Amino acid sequence: MKQLLLWPLWAFFAAVMLFLVTLPISLQAQLVGSATILGAMMIMKRFRPDGTWRLVALAFGTAIVLRYVYWRTTNTIPPVNQIENFIPGFLLYLAEMYSVMMLGLSLFVVANPMRSRPALSIETRPSLPTIDVFIPTYNEDAELLTSTIAAAQAMNYPKDLVTIWLLDDGGTEQKRNSSDILQAAAAERRYQELKQVCADFGINYLTRSRNEHAKAGNMNNALEHSEGDLIAVFDADHAPARDFLEKTVGYFAEDARLFLVQSPHFFLNPDPIENNLDTFEKMPSENEMFYGIIQRGLDKWNSSFFCGSAAVLRREALAETGGFHGISITEDCETAVALHSKGWNSVYVDQPLIAGLQPATFSSFIGQRSRWAQGMMQILMLRAPIFKRGLSMAQRVCYASSTLFWLFPFPRMIFLLAPLCYLLFDLQIFTASGSEFLVYTLAYMVANLIMQNYLYGSFRWPWISELYEYIQSVHLLPAVVSVILKPRKPSFKVTAKDESVTSDRLSELSRPFFLIFGILMIGVAVTVYRVYSEPWKADVTLVVGGWNLLNLIIAGCALGVVSERGQKRAFSHRVKVSRRCQFQIGSDWYPGTIEDVSDQGARVRIAGAPIDQIARGMGGELSFDPHTDGLTGSLPMLVRGLFNDKETITLNCRFDPSEVVHHRLIADLIYANSDQWSEFQHSRRRNPGVVMGTIGFLMIAFGATLRGLSFAARAALSRKENQQEINSGKRA
Repeated sequence: MKQLLLWPLWAFFAAVMLFLVTLPISLQAQLVGSATILGAMMIMKRFRPDGTWRLVALAFGTAIVLRYVYWRTTNTIPPVNQIENFIPGFLLYLAEMYSVMMLGLSLFVVANPMRSRPALSIETRPSLPTIDVFIPTYNEDAELLTSTIAAAQAMNYPKDLVTIWLLDDGGTEQKRNSSDILQAAAAERRYQELKQVCADFGINYLTRSRNEHAKAGNMNNALEHSEGDLIAVFDADHAPARDFLEKTVGYFAEDARLFLVQSPHFFLNPDPIENNLDTFEKMPSENEMFYGIIQRGLDKWNSSFFCGSAAVLRREALAETGGFHGISITEDCETAVALHSKGWNSVYVDQPLIAGLQPATFSSFIGQRSRWAQGMMQILMLRAPIFKRGLSMAQRVCYASSTLFWLFPFPRMIFLLAPLCYLLFDLQIFTASGSEFLVYTLAYMVANLIMQNYLYGSFRWPWISELYEYIQSVHLLPAVVSVILKPRKPSFKVTAKDESVTSDRLSELSRPFFLIFGILMIGVAVTVYRVYSEPWKADVTLVVGGWNLLNLIIAGCALGVVSERGQKRAFSHRVKVSRRCQFQIGSDWYPGTIEDVSDQGARVRIAGAPIDQIARGMGGELSFDPHTDGLTGSLPMLVRGLFNDKETITLNCRFDPSEVVHHRLIADLIYANSDQWSEFQHSRRRNPGVVMGTIGFLMIAFGATLRGLSFAARAALSRKENQQEINSGKRA
């Protein structure tokens, strides 16, 4: 009955909204109305950011957006008979309507996301399910895999109920028998090495005859060889915390139709953008917007989907739909679509329970995102979740939001080029005066920023999404076009996990960004020229020139992104910890604290040790109380550096493991405690607001632009010197 009464109320408010949106008013009235609404939104954001007031503020913002859409549709599109203006003008209009549509979908998904779910304890369960742990691998080296295996073995769960499988697609019979003798030899070495690693750790090694259907085919082969009730999936570089199963398995007993419990992907190392802009410890990572807000919003509508790793799935559900699906190159989301359409449910646990690695180079980052974009386009075109029978209407909207998002390269490139159409070619693609543009468009942009800040708050700062979209769009646009033309053509490509940038350099993908920056700079010069040469058009020229300047700021920031900083290997990133320990020097033990740790080594501060007995290259032993039950022993260490601050001595040490127990101790140091990952995430999450966030972005962009230009100048000078040396050699 309550629902029936709500419908007339919603209809009334919708009618009022429609009336206000289409009400003809003067430009001055529009300015006053927009300023009043924006002011009210800012006040509510300051004093009442949550609950009903949040929804009221979002409704106010929606009114401004719809008012802009009405004005944009009825007053600004060039006449059809002016074809040179109409075509680019209509493309710009479509790009804007796409952005409005995606904002609407985002409002549906995350306007009121589900609160974080409490973990369900498994301690009181009379019977626990058996679990198969799948670790699919393709080209990752043994050193990386041992960390994941050791962490998986340390999970708190009855050991007789867990079976761990290393699924090696790099040592298949197809590869070992390749006609390429070098490839065959490498595959055989890998096969023998990983078999020995699995034997040492006491887990199962599994490969197959042929590399068919990529990761999905690899895991389907494992389904045929295993029989656990549940399947836990970890990528080769995703090591679980000891409480991973404790905080995920309990949900399956609560819901017999539950097929998935997904947890977020937490990364120990910065992505190339964070590394090159030096924001990793100062700002939330890009993936936190998805895992911290969007997945919770999807979870509210029973639409959180499988993300390929850090998840537990029910074997019975997978059997109903034929295992993991592999028509697209994003088998995870495709599998979720199939299972949701069969009436199965999913749960999202909003706590990092694994730690993984991100691509270390900009080219690998773009390769990874190209695969995601192409895979989601394949799902959109080949699986059509929007029209999928069995999905609820809410689930269709959620999957529409997740797949249609990856069309962003089209509008992003149009927004980049649109102001140049006017500045360089005098095309009238937006028929409005400068004052109209400011009153309507500026209000729309500010409302959009405030709404984004409401929706994502401390998880995504202003303008950061625009930067990420721009740097991806330049290279993702041809990738998306290719899959639209040939949906079945893309093939699965594994993202490199252990690349390194040993010295400062320009990315091999940097050239288009410098070219675009140069063109936008020309646009700035033309703006100045046209303001003085055509003063009667100065209002429009200044507005369009301001738009071009905003594009230039983002493009300048991108120059810093493609100017790559030298760094250690990606999986050597240090994690801050604080654990008491004992460090052995000679025959004596000294008390200390482990301050940070990586897969390669640790920094240890010790007290009471004589400095004259410590030297670089000497060996030692590190002892601490492990989190993992039953784990004992000490870690062999090599001292690589030391610092004496009179009261204590800080040692930079490298691990020197020679036994399986040593790898287990290393994994315990880095991965056992999931609370440290949550604490690190929360330390970066603060909401600077629209104004301070914008100022912060401008400061980042200014520094990144200067850095990118300096990299380019050094690269050009280096090429000139090399050419001179070549010419000198020829003359000699």
